[in-house]
Amino acid sequence: MKKLFGTAVLLAAAALSTLDSFAADARPAILYDMGGKFDKSFNENAFNGMDRFREETGAKVFEFEINREAEREQALRTFAKQGASPIVVVGFSWSVPLSKIAPQYPQAKFIIVDSVVDEPNVRSVEFAYHEGAFVVGALAALKAPSNTIGFVGGMDIPIIRSFACGYVSGAKYVNPDIKIIQNMTGTTPAAWADPTRARELALSQFDQGAAVVFGAAGGSTMGVLQAAADAKKLAIGVGTNQNGLQPGYILTSATAYIDVAVYQALKEAAEGSWKGGTTVLGVKENGVGWSLDDNNKPLLTKEEIDQVENIESGIASGQIAVPNYLKSNACQ
Repeated sequence: MKKLFGTAVLLAAAALSTLDSFAADARPAILYDMGGKFDKSFNENAFNGMDRFREETGAKVFEFEINREAEREQALRTFAKQGASPIVVVGFSWSVPLSKIAPQYPQAKFIIVDSVVDEPNVRSVEFAYHEGAFVVGALAALKAPSNTIGFVGGMDIPIIRSFACGYVSGAKYVNPDIKIIQNMTGTTPAAWADPTRARELALSQFDQGAAVVFGAAGGSTMGVLQAAADAKKLAIGVGTNQNGLQPGYILTSATAYIDVAVYQALKEAAEGSWKGGTTVLGVKENGVGWSLDDNNKPLLTKEEIDQVENIESGIASGQIAVPNYLKSNACQ
């Protein structure tokens, strides 16, 4: 275990030793969460933003994928010590090591997605996931003749409970009598990379009458999408547009534009306009939403699309108040 970790850190250091960025004060790096950068969800969404920046600028962007929780602090310290900046970290689990490392390297710029670290050299980017979940919950209720829908979360943490709360609230906004079955894939970070377990849970929910199951489980969501195809039912993807992964069986995807936030932060750092602080992106800011494309349009009527778009407009205008699990006793 120690040898593997040491090798990973040495690889990170080796990559950083060849830094050759387009700007002296912009040597970007991105450190992903558990599940890897190609999880087809949150990590990959962040990767897409970084990749867009790299293609447009020609900059070298250094990447690191952790395999164990114990790697976080040392990997972050290694990149900061070698002069990387800005350093993007994806996921709330980076908040503790970043809170420790950021003050020790005040000249470095850090961007954390999905958590808040109150340091002057940190930009914290949060997404109002509960608002996007409300929208897809409403759509799920519209497509549920069985009067039952399901939810499969990843690791049982507050942010996933917030997803669930928004989903339940949106469904009940459309149908106050609807039943929502809920399960979590696990209680450790391994829950983000366990599609087999997520598939089992989704199949069980379908067996209990769920017409639609929303997977908010990172890489494990692939199991929920597969279960929908196997059961000839409907699933909802998460993080990025996953409609094309199982065409005909994915009702929509609850999207968060993490790629845009990462790209913008990297671009501002390169241009010298970067600032620390906290940004929250919801429906109004086009930070979260739902995906509509040629893969799922055949599943929806014009009336259903109009109704969901009206709900989005109501959230953006403030006419529809979405309960926030993280700030109230909603859904508890």
